Amino acid sequence: MAKNTIVLLNGETIQALAMAKALKESGYNIISICDSIDSYGYCSKHVDEKIIAPSIHEHTNLFHEFFVDWLKTNKVDAIIPMNDFSAEYLSKNKAELGKYTKFLIPDYEVFTKGYDKHKLMQICKEWNYPHPLTLDLSLENYEAVAEKMVYPALIKPNITTGGRGFARVTTPKELIEKYPSIKKDYGDCHVQEFIPPGGAQYKVELFINNGELINATVMNKIRFYPENGGSSCCSISIQRDDLVDLCFNILKTIGWYGFADFDLIEDPRTNEVKVMEINPRVPACIRLSLVSGIDFATMIADATLGKPLQKYEYFPGKVLRYMALDALWFAYSTNRFSTSPAWLKLFGKNIYWQECGGGLKAMLTGSLSGLKKQLNPKFREAKAGLR
Repeated sequence: MAKNTIVLLNGETIQALAMAKALKESGYNIISICDSIDSYGYCSKHVDEKIIAPSIHEHTNLFHEFFVDWLKTNKVDAIIPMNDFSAEYLSKNKAELGKYTKFLIPDYEVFTKGYDKHKLMQICKEWNYPHPLTLDLSLENYEAVAEKMVYPALIKPNITTGGRGFARVTTPKELIEKYPSIKKDYGDCHVQEFIPPGGAQYKVELFINNGELINATVMNKIRFYPENGGSSCCSISIQRDDLVDLCFNILKTIGWYGFADFDLIEDPRTNEVKVMEINPRVPACIRLSLVSGIDFATMIADATLGKPLQKYEYFPGKVLRYMALDALWFAYSTNRFSTSPAWLKLFGKNIYWQECGGGLKAMLTGSLSGLKKQLNPKFREAKAGLR
């Protein structure tokens, strides 16, 4: 029997390393469609075919023309998106692309209820799910909203990734000064109370099929770079059934199905864990779920193709480190020798590396590319609002 072929869309990402390895071990052929050669996913040894295409984010129309033509002449059994842009693209173009292949993405009306940060906060408010105080912003109302908000606060684009476009404000005047330019650069925005540091931060990953929770994992994010609001560089898998139940209930309320990834923050003032956002695709740290026993990669592929699903056994207590960012954290943090797990403990039974899994070339190429991105002034400026 011929192997099924899976396309990793935006396959240049670091999560493609773990996804390709897991899918390969489950007997799938892998095609990676990338917008960069100098990347983790493009260099993975587990990918059977690699294709360079226009950027979905920067050249959406050009990519769409390319992709539809490519699908017409290539047999593809399923597509799995690797970042927000490719997930949104699949949802928006579900009717057309569905003529040629399969993918597990909610219809766009449902998709935006999770992906749009402000819509998600509105749903949380309506259904009394724990979340930060959040108010809508527009060019017509922002001055009035500025007077109603509690401070400090964050201006957030409704649709963005990785904290891009966020701006921390401490007074109504500052909000009024900063909002118009953020609106111009990033589109519709909202303002949200700033949760002070000191509480834990979590990720909850879930897979829903036919309204049933198939598997879930929870991660405690230990270290970040930059420290106050950056990307996670050290996480540990834990057991928190209460957080899984919370996120599952939200997804049922929205009508979501397939995979989803939540970010949550504990408010140190009340110890309440609050929902922050939903990521509609597998995260960069997906390897932590995989090494903890939950094979979301195979689950997504099998469900997309209508195969029976397996409920995996969860083994929490695994640590995942992202050396490229953890090295930067060590260089800049004043807590470098007081963190737990210890930074200098590089190896151990339950310690894994985010960059690994695709071979030495993928690790070195992707790490260098990631370091260049972190040091790029434009990238740092886009994320500077949290500092």
